[in-house]
Amino acid sequence: QVQLVESGGGLVQAGGSLRLSCAASDRILSINSMGWYRQPPGKQRELVATITRSGVTHYVDAVKGRFTISRDSRENTVHLQMNSLKPEDTAVYFCNARDVYNGREFDYWGRGTQVTVSS
Repeated sequence: QVQLVESGGGLVQAGGSLRLSCAASDRILSINSMGWYRQPPGKQRELVATITRSGVTHYVDAVKGRFTISRDSRENTVHLQMNSLKPEDTAVYFCNARDVYNGREFDYWGRGTQVTVSS
């Protein structure tokens, strides 16, 4: 029953920056992992970055060195700092929470926030 709400999306020129935020209804340190996915126009949803309960991060090659995932446990919020944005970063960005119960994974999703990068 984790509720996730994304914010921070918008329109930005290539080379610019945006900071996305995901507010969770539950304590994020009680969740196995948090992450960001994105869905470009006409394409399937794809993984962007994850952060585990222990703080280990993972990035796909397309954003490595440009994006940073972080968390604020006091605010129950996960952030995605996006620098050096490219037009191909244009997508709807979704916050994800993945938890594990009895060895099974459960995923929770926000409604998404639009990021548009112009050239």
